[in-house]
Amino acid sequence: MLGIIAGSGLQRLTHLENVRREIVRTPFGEPSCAVTLGELAGVEVAFINRHGYGHTLAPHQINFRANIWAMQKIGVTNVCAVGSVGSLCEDIQPGQLVVLSDMLDYTQGRKNTYYEGPDYPIVYTDMSEPFDGATRDNLICSAKGLGIELIQDAVYACTDGPRLETRAEVRRMVGDGADVVGMTLVPEVILAKELALDYAAITVCTNYAAGVGQTRAHDLKQWRELRERSLSQVEHVLLNWVTLQDKACALVEGQ
Repeated sequence: MLGIIAGSGLQRLTHLENVRREIVRTPFGEPSCAVTLGELAGVEVAFINRHGYGHTLAPHQINFRANIWAMQKIGVTNVCAVGSVGSLCEDIQPGQLVVLSDMLDYTQGRKNTYYEGPDYPIVYTDMSEPFDGATRDNLICSAKGLGIELIQDAVYACTDGPRLETRAEVRRMVGDGADVVGMTLVPEVILAKELALDYAAITVCTNYAAGVGQTRAHDLKQWRELRERSLSQVEHVLLNWVTLQDKACALVEGQ
């Protein structure tokens, strides 16, 4: 089964059919909300919004471990994450879609492993390629098939939020090699790796970060307008992606 984890602005999948909800219990507490199950372009999909119903959970309040565990428990093998990012360079403009290729973790104190405590072994998760290459390729092909231009290779910096970044922090991230910044995909991507879920992410660039470009990073009205327009494109990309990814999974299972 394919999974979609969404964030700001994407409360539901417009084209999801035969919808039902399932409450999933986990050893790590409650997920952000019940898992929504249904069919997207004829493909069975599980959907969860990491911010909960009505966007009530701030980034630092999300139970990432419960969300990823619930996805695996319900039978998900591939995850497409959707999020919003700020641009750290003028080459990535507000309104563009961005597929991520690597990440930098600036978060502090988030639960980023399932293996802790005396009852669990220490697990050293390989993060040399945090985002699954085949799933990324299918996202990129899905956008290209619709004539949607996107940034195909971006390094994601993750902060705790919910505040935005200072100019000094932005300069540091740029110096570290980051292209965009967000607040939610870490430790999500790490936890997916631990549970052997193939995970990729498509994001909407909503603003320039502080000190980048000509627009103010805290212009929330413009931020929301850009996000809404771009999320419509994301939904169409997802329609293509589930078809491509489902075929790819079927080929792997048939080998």
